[in-house]
Amino acid sequence: MLTFIARRVGVMILTALCLTFVVFFLTNLFPNLEKLAKNQGNQRMTDEQVVQWLENRGYLRAMPVKYGEWLGVLPGFTHEDDNGKITGRCIRGDVAPEAAPRFCGILQGDWGYSTVFKDGVASIVAKRLGLTGWLMLIVMCVMVPGALLIGVLAGMREGSKLDRSLSTASIVTTATPEYVSGVIFIAIFASSAVGLKWFKGTATSAMDDITFANFTLPVLTIALYGMGYIARMTRASMAEVMTAQYIRTARLKGVSFANIVMKHALRNALIAPFTVIMLQFPWLLNGVVIVETLFNYKGFGWTLVQAAGNNDIELLLGVSVVSVFVVLVTQLISDIGYVYLNPRIRIS
Repeated sequence: MLTFIARRVGVMILTALCLTFVVFFLTNLFPNLEKLAKNQGNQRMTDEQVVQWLENRGYLRAMPVKYGEWLGVLPGFTHEDDNGKITGRCIRGDVAPEAAPRFCGILQGDWGYSTVFKDGVASIVAKRLGLTGWLMLIVMCVMVPGALLIGVLAGMREGSKLDRSLSTASIVTTATPEYVSGVIFIAIFASSAVGLKWFKGTATSAMDDITFANFTLPVLTIALYGMGYIARMTRASMAEVMTAQYIRTARLKGVSFANIVMKHALRNALIAPFTVIMLQFPWLLNGVVIVETLFNYKGFGWTLVQAAGNNDIELLLGVSVVSVFVVLVTQLISDIGYVYLNPRIRIS
């Protein structure tokens, strides 16, 4: 097991390097850099002035060199102007050039500076990730138990009225995008048009104080969309397990139906849904963009939209690092969970 985990961690590191380099390459294309120069300098800058501005700040050097500096494996860029003033990536604030560190990248904990929020990327990402973390936690607490219960009930008796009803409901929820269900919820439960002002149509106040009124609609909007997919996967897995030979043998021996489901079928039926559930974490982290924007909840997805829309390169890179990390870690946990859910699976 330790060898397997070590091998997977090595692959994860290589994958993370490749993915972050792709994002770094795309965000550092010249059109993006030109837009950055004009936003930070002057919108009326000429092409020569743009090139000069970018050159003085090290943006026009080789892509692998800039990527190495961003990671923190190469010394940070420095520039000395005609007056002898030295500036650079690692020289910030009132820090003297000789006192500044040589390396200042992701590995050193320096994630850069946001040009939009005027703050360190690390602090912004940590704050917004914490807000989305609460949303993800409550959504998972609602979505996973509900989806597993629906899937198990539907799969226990394949083809029954209960199965058809629950399967139809699952398909409807999965086929309804969040921006549609969210608008419907707001129109019915939060607007004055219908009159059911049970909840708030915005979740901005939930950033400071989570209540039933300001957090229910965004949670339901996300949970219902993901619940149907997990329920359908659980139902298909459960229906397949219930037709297995060892289940038929247990029935012939007179084992009660409840014991067959709980002791024999449920564990094997959860193997496939387990992977789907683990995949919900990266989906929730980046897939809540629409919901957070719709309900004005300024979490991780909202930050991603702001970074991309305002060409905030450093913040966009910081968001990508977290996203890649979450995806790779959840995949590792999913692979390890396979072994414990099904002893027949062996690691070669």
